[in-house]
Order: sequence, then structure tokens, then C-alpha cells
Amino acid sequence: MSSELPAVEVRLFTDGACSGNPGPGGWACILRHPQTGTEKELSGGMATTTNNQMEMLAVISGLESLKRPTVVEVITDSKYVADGCRSWLPNWKKNGWRRKDGTRWVPIKNPELWQRLDALLTQHRVHFTVVKGHSGHPENERCDELAVAAAQQFA
Repeated sequence: MSSELPAVEVRLFTDGACSGNPGPGGWACILRHPQTGTEKELSGGMATTTNNQMEMLAVISGLESLKRPTVVEVITDSKYVADGCRSWLPNWKKNGWRRKDGTRWVPIKNPELWQRLDALLTQHRVHFTVVKGHSGHPENERCDELAVAAAQQFA
């Protein structure tokens, strides 16, 4: 089995925003099909949420919008989401969605969102690219704009 990923079918750019933490928040994503150049923007928000929840919902919403198993490159500024999906999920699942805090086990934060993400990661072949937020990356900036606008609807 080759360790090389097949050609990316969809690029999923994501971002989340929150005014206060917790507070009103928004998420946004751009789905781009590299072969055709077609693009779709999605966004939404909530009255009371956290930045990490919005970052996760951006990825979840983009992946949930795909109609069939797809090879996806997720481009995000959230190390939390990327590291969680790449590294932490297997142990959390194995340990009943708990993590070690010193010598004791504690529930992970946002288990329902991590479980949704986990299910989506089994449906699609996903790899993550982390970009620096607010650094002029055009799609990340656009997602931030959309996420902030979505959050403002709940402010």
C-alpha cells in the first residue's frame, strides 16, 4: 500500500470566529474543486459558543456537504482541530472520550463535535494543512470575513 495520498479532489478552507470566548460565534468554509475551479461558500453561527467549537464546525460543515467519499485537503488556521484530528482522536476514542489530566481521567471538551468529526474522517480521506491566521492567506481571510459576519448576526 502506497503512503502517497491520491490527488486532492476538494480543498476545504475553514475558519471560526468568536466575540468573547464564550460568546457569539461564526464559522465559514470554502469548498473548491481544483479540477474545475468551482467553489461554494458556507457559513453559520451561534449565540453562545467558543472559538474552538466554531473552528470545528467549519470543518464539519464542509465535510458534511460532500455527497460521496472524497479526498480532501483541509486548510485551516486551527492547530487545535488539525492536531486533534491527526493525533489525539485515536486515544480519546480508546479511552472513552476522556483524556489524562495529571493522574486522573477527565472528559474531553466538545465530545459531540469530535465524534461528528471522527465519523466524517472515516468517510473521507482527509489531510490537514495549517496556515497562519490573519497573515494574508486569501481564502483564510475570506473565511474569517464570512465567520465574523455570521457571528455578528448573534451579537
